[in-house]
Amino acid sequence: MMTDTMTNPPAAYQKLLRRMREVTCLKSTSCALEWDQDTYMPPQALAYRAEQLAYLRGRAHRLFAARTVGAWIAECEQQGLAPDSVEGANVREWRRQFEQATKVPAAFVEKLERVKALAHEAWRAARAQSKFELFRPHLAKIVALIRQKADYLGYEVSPYDALLEEYEPGARAAGIASLFADLRPAIVSVLQPALQKSAAVPDHWLPGAYPLAAQQLFNRRVAEAIGFDFAAGRIDTTTHPFCATLGAGDCRLTTRYNENDFTFSLFGVLHEAGHGLYEQGLPPEHFGRPAGAAVSLGIHESQSRLWENHVGRSRSFWEHWHPIACEYFPDLQALSVEQIHAGVNRVRLSFIRVEADQVSYDLHIMLRFALELKLVTGQLAVADVPGYWNEQFEQMSGLKVTKDADGCLQDVHWSLGGIGYFPTYTLGNLNAAQLMQRARQEHPSLNEELGRGQYQTLLTWLRQKVHQAGSRYRPQELMQRVTGEPTSIRAHLEHLREKLT
Repeated sequence: MMTDTMTNPPAAYQKLLRRMREVTCLKSTSCALEWDQDTYMPPQALAYRAEQLAYLRGRAHRLFAARTVGAWIAECEQQGLAPDSVEGANVREWRRQFEQATKVPAAFVEKLERVKALAHEAWRAARAQSKFELFRPHLAKIVALIRQKADYLGYEVSPYDALLEEYEPGARAAGIASLFADLRPAIVSVLQPALQKSAAVPDHWLPGAYPLAAQQLFNRRVAEAIGFDFAAGRIDTTTHPFCATLGAGDCRLTTRYNENDFTFSLFGVLHEAGHGLYEQGLPPEHFGRPAGAAVSLGIHESQSRLWENHVGRSRSFWEHWHPIACEYFPDLQALSVEQIHAGVNRVRLSFIRVEADQVSYDLHIMLRFALELKLVTGQLAVADVPGYWNEQFEQMSGLKVTKDADGCLQDVHWSLGGIGYFPTYTLGNLNAAQLMQRARQEHPSLNEELGRGQYQTLLTWLRQKVHQAGSRYRPQELMQRVTGEPTSIRAHLEHLREKLT
């Protein structure tokens, strides 16, 4: 466990800690209001909720971007702190975040928060009615503000670089494009044989009758078994699954349900519980500081994809959970472990990213990355988004999009201003494969343990190698230290080929 290394930290460092506690309190309160907006908020509360969020985010921004904070950081930097110490990591990341924050006016932060709050509700209505036109004016405002934000932050090559930095420090659009250029043909080479193999898996195996209450009980049991602490978290229902930490000891998961297919909610919970395990595994004594925060979304996503795909879709998982699942869902008694395993790993092209199979999933991310690049650089007008999406998706998959809800409206991110976010999903896929491969190398009996429903060895390994590090190391430094190499496509492709072709 990381502990502070200085017995008598300088006064400037203590002042930073006090200021960051206040900033964290404001931000976590904002998260609580955003969670409420996604789950239980009545519609008429929207206008005032937008004002609440604008005030809280603006106030937090002003406190953090204050000139005195820069002076305190500079004083700490003069102390010669060890770069990988708790204090050194905190000061390094505070410096990076401070330099970014001071470039963006607080009034702009408030304006963006108001626009996002209204856009989010417009997206939900547009998605429910499958009408892009309901969301278009809101997306136009989001894109204009995001372009302005990139200009404020500054960049050397592409405005997308400034946006990507917020989610994956150190990553750049050119690097992502190069990675995708290598990954795309490799994915395509796996896709066709995987589709052929999955053609033998009947469509009717998994669909059945899965009552909502039974799904909720089963999902909670699975999440609890892999280590999610329900004394410090909960699961709720929302339009788009997500995980949110509202404060110390308060991690919220959400999912959505289909009473004809229990895997919708199960894999949604496993995915979000992976995020939740990371949040619950961060050093609690450093909550609100970089040493107690996730290092990047590419690392965060590795935790969700690892538990969802490498654990939840493994044969060993179903060896243990098949008889238990049958207690909740009697229809599964007609299926063997092999049949369920084949069903949950069936490769079939899908319109919806969160329902995509493990092979084609990254193709969805590549489409979104290309579209976002064009939006940010002005090469694509907001009004043309559905047409571009549908055309590119059909070229990619051969599937013709007939409704916006299956196309450009399916994901929540744009309504939240999250342009620059999507590449981290593929980074998470790649990181997950590398981490799981390394965990198996260090623990040769891991598969047998998973087959017995024993997850402590894997969770402890992730806690020690990833979670407890917080933001002590940059994303690629962390991957190098844990797996012996930076993020690459090798382990992910080996996993797909061995499992699905």
